[in-house]
Amino acid sequence: MPLLSFDALPDDARVWVFASGAPLGAEAEGELLTAVDTFLAQWKAHGAPLTVGRDWSEHRFLTIGVDISQEAASGCSIDGLFRVLRGLESTVGTTLVAGGTVYYRDAAGDVVAVDRETFSERGARGEVTTETPVFDLTVASAADRRGRFETVAGNTWHRSLLP
Repeated sequence: MPLLSFDALPDDARVWVFASGAPLGAEAEGELLTAVDTFLAQWKAHGAPLTVGRDWSEHRFLTIGVDISQEAASGCSIDGLFRVLRGLESTVGTTLVAGGTVYYRDAAGDVVAVDRETFSERGARGEVTTETPVFDLTVASAADRRGRFETVAGNTWHRSLLP
């Protein structure tokens, strides 16, 4: 199945967002996206090809989407995606499949990655607030990825980490 532009996916497409622990340089980005595109071009669920798209943004956020109106990804096919991404971590020199990290924009507009405790500590010091732009990696549909992936902390689960 050919890889679609992420924008061509319907709003109800199922998405997964992965984030690199550090921004990737051009060479690592190229290696990552070539490997991901190769995998996605042959990605199947129970032998049926999946209609997929992907997006890469901010030199660190990879979004994979599946058009569930055509064929939904199965548990085994999703496990395969995670295995491929884990396998690429050593190639690109950073984590891609890890939890517990909060991504937000600092006052200069740069994307910052910290653990939850550090985000809470920065909230207690007033360095981050409910108005701080954050990235919600828990979005599950293409519509949510397009509309609320980057939003203020007060509109997401990040609020629970702030005083």
